[in-house]
Amino acid sequence: MPSDHQAPEQLAPLLTSEGWDLLNSLGPYREDDALAISARLRKAGHAPDLVAAVLSQARLRLKAETKFGEFARHMLFTRAGLEQATRLNVAAWHARRFVDAGVRRVADLGCGLGTDAMAMASLDLDVTAVELDEATAACATVNLMPFPHARVVHADAQSVSLEGIDGVWLDPARRTTTTSGTTRLWDPEEFSPPLSFVAGLADRGLPVGVKLGPGIPHESVPAGCEAQWVSVDGDVAEVALYFNALKRPSVRRAALVIAGGSASELVAETDFGGGVVASVGPLEGFLYEPDGAVIRAGLVAELADRLGGHLVDPHIAYICAPNLVPTPFARAYRVLEVRHYSVRALREWVRDEGITTLDIKKRGMAVAPDELRKLLLAGLGRAARKAPHKRATLVLTRIGEDRVAAVVEPA
Repeated sequence: MPSDHQAPEQLAPLLTSEGWDLLNSLGPYREDDALAISARLRKAGHAPDLVAAVLSQARLRLKAETKFGEFARHMLFTRAGLEQATRLNVAAWHARRFVDAGVRRVADLGCGLGTDAMAMASLDLDVTAVELDEATAACATVNLMPFPHARVVHADAQSVSLEGIDGVWLDPARRTTTTSGTTRLWDPEEFSPPLSFVAGLADRGLPVGVKLGPGIPHESVPAGCEAQWVSVDGDVAEVALYFNALKRPSVRRAALVIAGGSASELVAETDFGGGVVASVGPLEGFLYEPDGAVIRAGLVAELADRLGGHLVDPHIAYICAPNLVPTPFARAYRVLEVRHYSVRALREWVRDEGITTLDIKKRGMAVAPDELRKLLLAGLGRAARKAPHKRATLVLTRIGEDRVAAVVEPA
């Protein structure tokens, strides 16, 4: 089976007329068909290394459609580059920052596959995209070919001259690649380039933006920048830090929630740990499960205030409010019943209620939902399993020292 990893020598066959035409003619394919397709292409006279490269790239293109849509069918990828690549709709938000700040010439340092450079070039910005990895730089060169104002430089991002540049975007490499795959890096100083290099550019007064993994600790976020966490369809994709002209004057932390083609934002001017202090109250009325970007940005208290609600525990990101308030920043559930957490009692409840499908959510409890679901449904007899379908939702959480199970329904 072809590997997803693309070394320079594996990409080279694709950069010929024969390779490019063959790749674009293949289209998506099922894994079960890979061997048959490989045999057919080799029988047609194509070299084994070309066939392997084409199949590997076709697999990556298929995976990339979740981030790039139809654009993926005309792009080149590496596995590590695709894992870290910015979604196109999020890259458009990055690019708009530079346009709104009046920046015209951008250096994209550590451009990866060139996604952000593509978004910037599509807004008529002049982009110099810099990438150290040879294979990734080759992919970026192909991906940016439609844009006359974009160029790719194969070099170390920290050594490139910024003369004539009036804005910088960075997407530091946060993974190391080995023969067995990729490994995520967690220390910002192990990124390439490190976060200290980013801060140094900002200290020079340049408009600087940097994309980082959403799990970065708040204490690692430099002072004086805006931190915007972004989620797409419920998945927290990144945090972007904006410095100087790219930073909005009254925003320190923000949660941008993109879902269903629309975008909403919750912001705060105060630093992490400051701002609104949420009250704590009972688990009743309507339960709100904040979006991950809201949680990462430390904006749960601000959301509770907006909803007219309270936390059920000061250390857990569940909000309760007496009324149902439509919000893009949380999922809402009507609280039907609150029970003490007991596996035995919950099994009896499942049996007595005739529940056949169980959704389990949890926060603040060391419980594996999948394993618990099996335990709770294991006691159903054959007759119960043939009964009409009945679905229920449990929310497991901790209130102080007490562990509770709330029976809820989506609102």
